[in-house]
Amino acid sequence: MKKAYFYIDDTLWVLRDLTRQKPAQLFDNPFMDMLKQAHDRYGLKVQLNLFYRTDSFYGYDEFCLADVTDAYKAEFSANADWLKFAFHAMEEFPDYPHVNATYEDTKLLFSRIEKEVFRFAGEQSFSYTVCPHWLPMSKAGVRALADCGAKMVDCTWGDVSDYDGNPDSLPYGHALRLLNNRQPETKVFTRGGRDVAISRSVCGYNHLSPAENDLIYKNSGTVYNEECGIYFKVYNSICLNTIPYDEIASDIAPFLDGEYIGICDHEQYFYSDYLAYQPDYDKKIYKMCEVLTENGFEFIEGAQILY
Repeated sequence: MKKAYFYIDDTLWVLRDLTRQKPAQLFDNPFMDMLKQAHDRYGLKVQLNLFYRTDSFYGYDEFCLADVTDAYKAEFSANADWLKFAFHAMEEFPDYPHVNATYEDTKLLFSRIEKEVFRFAGEQSFSYTVCPHWLPMSKAGVRALADCGAKMVDCTWGDVSDYDGNPDSLPYGHALRLLNNRQPETKVFTRGGRDVAISRSVCGYNHLSPAENDLIYKNSGTVYNEECGIYFKVYNSICLNTIPYDEIASDIAPFLDGEYIGICDHEQYFYSDYLAYQPDYDKKIYKMCEVLTENGFEFIEGAQILY
């Protein structure tokens, strides 16, 4: 079976809408309806990676997972075979929140998110496949994830170098994130992809060398980290919100000869009041699904890579 894994990072606003707008049914919500249509048409399975709370960058109207209504728990549970929730971060900012994280902080946040998902969606709706916000995680953080029951963690890959002490060598003030509580494994690496602004990025313990990634590129392979007892996998091959609609098919094409592809998106771009709103957000998801299913891919939950 050719496998496709799809997840949406930075998820929380849809849960705020459900809680405050109180639609009669779960899939009366436009965001959830979009996912259900993709599931019904193409067999989409999706993992929604959660922020615990909204960020003050967008204003002081605070909302967190503890506020989420449990009115849709039965519907979430009934759809848990294709609709999952998972750990991501406390909030959107700062960037690289986990790169130098402590064991205690990571375990506390994971437990908080897990507890709330159990409450409002049911235990079967929680995924133990983890994509940390911005990806890099400290060694202590990876160990905490494993101790919390996580099976796999997303990771970066590329050529690694030591930080040269020049803050201008990293974008967006990321040198401060590298240095704050810096751990021995925190370094910099050369990132590929469309977003050239972050071509030089920070990496942590969950990082693969180019040689390691070559072994599992476009297939279902993983790298098992014996020290922490968890699997590493580079999940993200394509990021939908960085690709124009007309280029989705051509960007996916290089992966069609493989047996695995990972696709990600970010929740914010769905919303018309977001600064970088994409009105074709739903069409991009349907197009991605169409291309993959027409080429023999089936959607899986992240941990299904292991079996």
